[in-house]
Amino acid sequence: MVNNILTGGCLCGAVRFEVTAPTKWCAHCHCSLCRRAHGAAFVTWFGVADEQFRFTAGENDVSWYSSTPAARRGFCRSCGSPLFFTSERWPGETHIALAHMDGPIDREPAVHVFYDTHVDWVVLGDDLKRLGGPSGTEPVD
Repeated sequence: MVNNILTGGCLCGAVRFEVTAPTKWCAHCHCSLCRRAHGAAFVTWFGVADEQFRFTAGENDVSWYSSTPAARRGFCRSCGSPLFFTSERWPGETHIALAHMDGPIDREPAVHVFYDTHVDWVVLGDDLKRLGGPSGTEPVD
């Protein structure tokens, strides 16, 4: 991180972006939509205010898919990398898949959300909070 600037991009390099730290949060999401969109047991996201995010290359190479009426997911149209998430639930905020960053960000993941819908074939070895319920952020037993 140089001067609070975090950089990242897609697999093929067509899409590049910068984030100005500080970020807002970082969490592991276990919802079925994230799992299907990424083909993974869960996805680690972090959030940043829209004004702290900017494309440095390939903004026109991002395609947006409306995964629900209130949310959309951005991916590289060349290599298919699932990069971004925006939603009416969090206006003015862009969520970025942590795996697409060039290095570490300014925080570690702090929680597992939508954990009540997690897959049984992955055993987690951390002590982070596990949240779930309709909002994905309610305590689970």
